[in-house]
Amino acid sequence: MANTSARMLRLLSLLQTHRYWPGAELADRLEVSPRTLRRDVDRLRDLGYPVDANRGAAGGYQLQAGAAVPPLLLDDDEAVAIAVGLRTAAAGAVTGFEETSVRALAKVIQLLPPRLRKRIDALRAVTTPGVFGGGPTLDAAVLTTVALATRGEERLRFTYAPRERDASPRHVEPHRLVPLGRRWYLIAWDLDRADWRNFRLDRLTDPTPTGARFRPRDIPGGDPVAWLRSRIAAIPTRYDVAVTLQAPPAQVRAVVGHWGTVDPLPTDTPDATSCRLRMNVDDLSWPVMVLGVMGVPFTIESPEELRTRVRTTAELLLNGTT
Repeated sequence: MANTSARMLRLLSLLQTHRYWPGAELADRLEVSPRTLRRDVDRLRDLGYPVDANRGAAGGYQLQAGAAVPPLLLDDDEAVAIAVGLRTAAAGAVTGFEETSVRALAKVIQLLPPRLRKRIDALRAVTTPGVFGGGPTLDAAVLTTVALATRGEERLRFTYAPRERDASPRHVEPHRLVPLGRRWYLIAWDLDRADWRNFRLDRLTDPTPTGARFRPRDIPGGDPVAWLRSRIAAIPTRYDVAVTLQAPPAQVRAVVGHWGTVDPLPTDTPDATSCRLRMNVDDLSWPVMVLGVMGVPFTIESPEELRTRVRTTAELLLNGTT
C-alpha cells in the first residue's frame, strides 16, 4: 500500500478489532516491511492512539483503550448495525438514552454513503421494534433530519398530519426534540402561526432544511419538557384512568414510565404500601397491560369501560388455559 494515509487508516481499522496482531502477519496484511509498520505505529501513537507492542521474533501489536474515544473505522456491516441499534434506543428501548441516541444517530446517518442508507431502510421496512409498551415506529431519516436542523438552528419545512385533521405544510424554527411517553416531539416556533407548537415526529413527513439560520427564542417558562407536558395535558383524551394498586409507588413508576402519574396513598399500617395511578389515554390496551404486568391487587376507580375491558381480557386468558 503505497499511500501512507490510506495505509494508516487500514492499520487503524485492523487494530480496532482489539485482537493481538503478530508483527509479521500485520505487515503482510498491509504489504509493507516490519520497519515501515513500526513507523506507522509510531505515527498512530503521536495521534493519541495507545498501541502496545511486544518486541522479539514473536512480537506484535494491540490497540488498548485510551483516555478519550478516538475516531472509529467501521466496515459496512458494523455501520449498519450501529445505526439500527441507535434507532431502536432512540425509540425508547433503553430508558434514559433516547436523546443521546438521537445525537449519535444523526452523526452516523449523516456520514453514511447512500448504499448503506438503503440497507438500513430495507431493514426498517421488514422489522418491527420490540419496545415494551408499544409506540409508533419512527423513520430514522425523519428523526435525524429534524435533529440536525435543530442542532444547527436551521429553519425547517415539513408536512404535518394532526390527529383527525388533514395534513398541511409547516415552516418552523426547531427548538428542541423531546422524548415523552414512547413518542418523540418537536417543539418549534411556527413561523406561519407566530406561536409555539409541538409536533409528533411519527406524524411528520418530508422534513427539509431550508438553509436559513435563525436566532433561538426563549421557550415560555424556560423548560421545554414542562412546556410540552402542559400542552399535552390540555389535549382532551377519550379515557381518564384512575386505579389504586397495592404496591409501592416506585414499583409502579418503573413499569408506567412517562405514560401516567403515580401518587402514594396514606395507609393505616406503617408497612403497608399503596398508590394511585392516573393515565389519560385514547386506548385502554396500555392500562390493561400495566395492570397485568404489575401482578398486584388493584381497584379500578374509573372509567367503567376499563372494568369491562379487564373482565373481558381475564375471561379470554382463562378460556385459553382450558
